[in-house]
Amino acid sequence: MTTDKPAPTFRRVLLKLSGEALLGEQSFGIDVNVARSVAEEIKQAHQLGTQIAVVVGGGNIFRGVSASAGNMDRASADYIGMLATVMNAVVLQDALEKIGIQTRVLSAIDIPQLAEPFIRRRAIRHLEKGRIVILAAGTGNPFFSTDSAAALRALEIKADAILKGTKVDGVYSADPMKDPSATRFEQITFQEVLEKRLKVMDASAISLCRDNSLPIIVFNMRTPGNIARVVRNDVGVGTLVCLEKQ
Repeated sequence: MTTDKPAPTFRRVLLKLSGEALLGEQSFGIDVNVARSVAEEIKQAHQLGTQIAVVVGGGNIFRGVSASAGNMDRASADYIGMLATVMNAVVLQDALEKIGIQTRVLSAIDIPQLAEPFIRRRAIRHLEKGRIVILAAGTGNPFFSTDSAAALRALEIKADAILKGTKVDGVYSADPMKDPSATRFEQITFQEVLEKRLKVMDASAISLCRDNSLPIIVFNMRTPGNIARVVRNDVGVGTLVCLEKQ
């Protein structure tokens, strides 16, 4: 006797991960064991039938606006940050393929030895064929964060939502790590995020999502099974950022 799997709420999503998600307990670089556990989490959600694209940052290696960039030219520093995201994408691809999930890395910077070029229709076709698509190198332009890249790519591939994996279980009125009185929002509008200057994603990414009515779900990436729970739209998981409260 077979049992039906719970149907996913979302047909296609873009999962936004920070580079720090691959750090583990390290202060720098990539923990391959953490990459493997992230891959297992993505696999759970993928097996529900949802098409998944991933944008991963590069902050675990290099960030253009960080202290490590020193007095470098901002454009040059941002390009180095884009290369860091390619490194993370290849690590995550390897972790996913080791557990049997077909994966393609598409890069906004031409690196044919490591990744396919980002072509919108090609990305969509890979998703339709059931592959995980990892979108590397941001937008390919300096002065744009991987948050902006996530919003842009999600719209290009016609994703139903952006899933933003973080260290906390949603959007709070203040940093819950520093302010114990901070309260969590079940739902919040894009306009409230901008007005309250909440650090969900950068302002340009929030504005792009608002203008195109693309919801964002902020959730705790460190809780096992949470990606699948968000895909199923389980009650009480994360914070929904949307145009109007439902």
